[in-house]
Amino acid sequence: MVEIYTTATFDELFRRLPKKIQLKSDEKTTLFRGNPFNPILRTEKLHPKGHDVWSFRIDIHYRIVFKFTDKNSVEFRFIGHHNQIYDYNIFG
Repeated sequence: MVEIYTTATFDELFRRLPKKIQLKSDEKTTLFRGNPFNPILRTEKLHPKGHDVWSFRIDIHYRIVFKFTDKNSVEFRFIGHHNQIYDYNIFG
């Protein structure tokens, strides 16, 4: 089971999402807790690769960006449309 922590940016972005996407996000987060690499999530490493930042799909348009903080915990850094991922400081 993976422990999930969130940044203030993630929390604010989550609050702004449509309710439908928030509900989908909760469903996918439950899958993620059990296995971050569940094929349904389509988890992938983001570029630049040296930063060890990953994302998984909520649906075709929305993503959650995260970073492993240790073997069993992650920090959710961004949630939103995939075109906006690099508009936020996800690598910090």
